[in-house]
Amino acid sequence: MNRHEKTQDASTHLARREALAALGFGAFAAAGVAMAQPASQPSPPSTNPTIPKELPSKGPPTAIIPGNVAPAELNVFDEASGQFVLPQLPYAFNALEPHIDAKTMEIHHDKHHAAYVAGLNKALAELARIRTAAGDSALVKFWANQVSFHGAGHINHSLFWNMMAPAGKGGGGSPRGKLAEAIQRSFGSYEQFVAQFKATAASVEGGGWAWLAVEPWSKQLLLFQGEKQQDLMVTGALPVLGIDVWEHAYYLKYQNKRADYINAFLNLINWEYCGKLFDRGIAR
Repeated sequence: MNRHEKTQDASTHLARREALAALGFGAFAAAGVAMAQPASQPSPPSTNPTIPKELPSKGPPTAIIPGNVAPAELNVFDEASGQFVLPQLPYAFNALEPHIDAKTMEIHHDKHHAAYVAGLNKALAELARIRTAAGDSALVKFWANQVSFHGAGHINHSLFWNMMAPAGKGGGGSPRGKLAEAIQRSFGSYEQFVAQFKATAASVEGGGWAWLAVEPWSKQLLLFQGEKQQDLMVTGALPVLGIDVWEHAYYLKYQNKRADYINAFLNLINWEYCGKLFDRGIAR
């Protein structure tokens, strides 16, 4: 490898690490549409891990171990290869039934999420080529937009999988501890929070996300909607709970009955994990 190639390789690796930091909690790629894969979007690479149909024998990934809640600990980036990677689900495809069916989980994770990973790596590679005069500099705006869109999709979904757990096995119930107290302060009561959360998610126009997040200046909790994954971001907001309400997240089972899907989702919320996200948020 000559000096130019080494410089380019190092530049590419640094750019990806910088992108990972930019997509972290400090610059939360707040929310938005988990769009269906467009025809022009690169297909998921064949190197994506095969997800077992049964519960993984080695246990869940480190993302759901108490205290490990940073994006870098969600197994979203591989230091050795310098590539963003598709994290393994922390449960089997069918583990969230009857609330979310196995086929939806398989397509959502293996197709939609994988496409965001592939799109993010492609965009960063093209920007690296442009920096070394090997690419078309007129396309900086296009590829920068692709980093925002695919990067947000990757991080949003990596969080989303861990914000859920099988009903009765970590999923469902209600928040406890500091998060429960904060919900009481910010929304008046847990019941009022649930009502606003459901209304926020149900009224997202088209497809998108609804998020509960810590606003870093006031330290209060906010509920807001998102578009196109990265649009309508509350700057610096730190995610606590999110729900993907783009149709691919629920249409096989619920068709156009988004409200039914949202009601079912309440049975899957991993409040312990969300509580640790909250603790991290208020500590900033």
